[in-house]
Amino acid sequence: MNSLLLAALCFILYLLAYKTYGKFLSQKIFKLQKDALCPSIEYRDGSDFVPTKKSILFGHHFTSIAGLGPIVGPAIAIIWGWVPAVLWVVFGSIFMGAVHDLGVLIVSMRNKGRSIGDVAADLISPRVRIMFFIIMFLANLMVIAVFTLIIAILFNMYPSSVIPIWGEVPIAVFLGYMIYKKKRNHTVWSVIAVVVMYILVLVGAYYPISLPDIFGLNPLVLWAIVLLIYAYIASTLPVSTLLQPRDYINGHQLLVALALLIIGVAVASPEMVAPAINASPEGAPAMIPFLFIIIACGAISGFHSLVSGGTTSKQCSNEMDAYSIGYGSMLLEGVLALLVIIAVGAGVGMGMKGNDGELLTGVSAFTSHYSSWATASGLGAKLKAFVEGSANLMGSFGIPSQISITIMGVFIVSFAATTLDSATRVQRYLVSEFAKTVNLPSLSKPHPATLIAVGITALLCFHGGFTEPALKKGALALWPLFGVMNQLLATLALFAVTVYLARRKVKISYTLIPAIIMGVITFWASVENINTFFSGGNLLLSGISLISFILEVWIIIESIKIIRKISFTPV
Repeated sequence: MNSLLLAALCFILYLLAYKTYGKFLSQKIFKLQKDALCPSIEYRDGSDFVPTKKSILFGHHFTSIAGLGPIVGPAIAIIWGWVPAVLWVVFGSIFMGAVHDLGVLIVSMRNKGRSIGDVAADLISPRVRIMFFIIMFLANLMVIAVFTLIIAILFNMYPSSVIPIWGEVPIAVFLGYMIYKKKRNHTVWSVIAVVVMYILVLVGAYYPISLPDIFGLNPLVLWAIVLLIYAYIASTLPVSTLLQPRDYINGHQLLVALALLIIGVAVASPEMVAPAINASPEGAPAMIPFLFIIIACGAISGFHSLVSGGTTSKQCSNEMDAYSIGYGSMLLEGVLALLVIIAVGAGVGMGMKGNDGELLTGVSAFTSHYSSWATASGLGAKLKAFVEGSANLMGSFGIPSQISITIMGVFIVSFAATTLDSATRVQRYLVSEFAKTVNLPSLSKPHPATLIAVGITALLCFHGGFTEPALKKGALALWPLFGVMNQLLATLALFAVTVYLARRKVKISYTLIPAIIMGVITFWASVENINTFFSGGNLLLSGISLISFILEVWIIIESIKIIRKISFTPV
């Protein structure tokens, strides 16, 4: 199939969904109110609760939920064929992911900006708070640890990204100063900031920076240490100082990257060279249920509930903004995931070097990279396919490969850094909420809570020593659990939103059906994982998987009991 036609059809579906289904949910189901008092105004503190313009908050929310998820997931799941990947990305994001994100954002905003796990204690039962906390904390811990490792790896893979990525920090601080202190026009100054950012991209392309060994520490280890220190500082600063302006810049980066990819698809109009359906790739797990686990961001992801109910709900200044920020951001993430599928499913076919250095094109280029699960499953393999496919698309209208690779390298590292910052801040919120629950108010303050969040991550990453093998082993120790844990969190968040709607006497089928579907998927995948880990002798992962599975069943049963007790409009 022609990639341009595929993109056009999917874009139309996304636009129609936003204008119809998203508006229906906002107006008729969640009943957004323009004059509702939002937590950002009621609890305004200038640090975490800060009323924010919709355009700026959209940029923060999108870059926080996206990260590398909509890139890595589709880039590996296409091994089962582009048709199932596209169907899940399009219809999953419209009817499940966007509903999940919007629902959690609204529920959190109407409950003092608290996390969905904390609110669930009021909606379902106090027991649920601890269960939710365990699942949310573990999922977020995995994100912080792995994204620390990923960004360190990306700095080594793309040294040309170092100057623009770190240069973005002072640019963002200056942008925040001009907008919030000097009250200058945020559009004009954000455009200036983006222009300066892309000047640094050009500088980075010709002056890449690679760290040497320092004090006997490997560059990967050095970057990881620097990133954890950065995450601590960034997540304790007021959101208007760094988080908001940096994410606003990244939001513009997204628009630039999407525009370049769309122009490339329009100009090159390559055919999809990936197979339409490949049900049994060599060495791959079963397509069902694992397609729905591997493609999370871009379709539906539990991590989004941590952002919606963590940072975004504390900054949204008008309930009506939740429509575009909650529902719209998820659809835009679906667009990004779709373009990734096209980049690796069609762009790679425009030319990619094989292992022997020979230039391959067409089906042979795709097959060389996706010959088996083992060849396509590593981080480098996933990102290489996307970056090189994107570079091919940009090359079709004259952008040199060196520049396009730097642009995409900076793009993916920026998103990963945003996720690291936001995840650390959210982890601080979770620790703070839990500390208040167990009556330890001294640990609920920003610095002690952040120290716990970052300290536990550092312990996980470096408990085996400050070497590259130890870092990789530590950071990835729990990662095999993340896919299922992430979708388990999405399931539980949907059930919590469903209980919220039931209590308000609102029709619940729009959230209950996605919750049930995700419940079935995660049950299935959990059982598969437990069998795999247990048969492989990994008692740690087996134990955590089993405990998570039990907690999921318990929370769902509690939710169903509450729903049955409540008088609500028939499904």
